[in-house]
This record gives sequence, C-alpha cells and structure tokens, in this order.
Amino acid sequence: MELTLDTEKYEQLQKAFIAEITQTVMVKLVEAGLEGDQLEDATASITFNVASIIDDTTRIDADGIEVRPYLTFREGDNELVHCGENSYTYDLMMGVMKKLFHAKEG
Repeated sequence: MELTLDTEKYEQLQKAFIAEITQTVMVKLVEAGLEGDQLEDATASITFNVASIIDDTTRIDADGIEVRPYLTFREGDNELVHCGENSYTYDLMMGVMKKLFHAKEG
C-alpha cells in the first residue's frame, strides 16, 4: 500500500466523509422522532463528538491501551491518501451543519 501526501484531495475526501457521517446521524435522529432545534442540537452534539474522536483530540484508553487514530482514505487498490498530520473533521463541522440545517436561509 502506497501512502500519498495530497492535502487538497485529503480535504475534499475528509469533507465528504464527515458530511456523510453527519447526514447519517441526522437521518437516524429524525427516525427516532426528533425535529427542529432538538434535531439540530442532537446532530451537532453527536457528530462533533465523533469528529473529535476521529481527529485524535479526545483521549481514548481501552483496557489500558491508548488508541490514537490517524485518518487516511483509500484511492484505488494500492494507495492511501493522507495530509501529513491528524485529520481536522471537527473544523469542517460548522460548514456541514450550516449546509444541512440552514441552506435555505439568507
């Protein structure tokens, strides 16, 4: 497997990744009966927490083993795209939330 540093491609993939996670969380919360501000707040809370885990900004200790994720994206059969540092899905969340919940506003 080849590890490729490509920050532009990585950001594009990372944005699509966290948008899909957010959309999936939102759909499941709608199915559970949430709507309006409650839906938006719960979606934000869950996905911001998931993003911080993915980005390695939340300490994970499982049975005494420190878990430190490093997000890459598979391109083709033999390539992993990375950005040279930890992911920053958390930083993309505001844009994703605005698009999902406020796209029709001003």
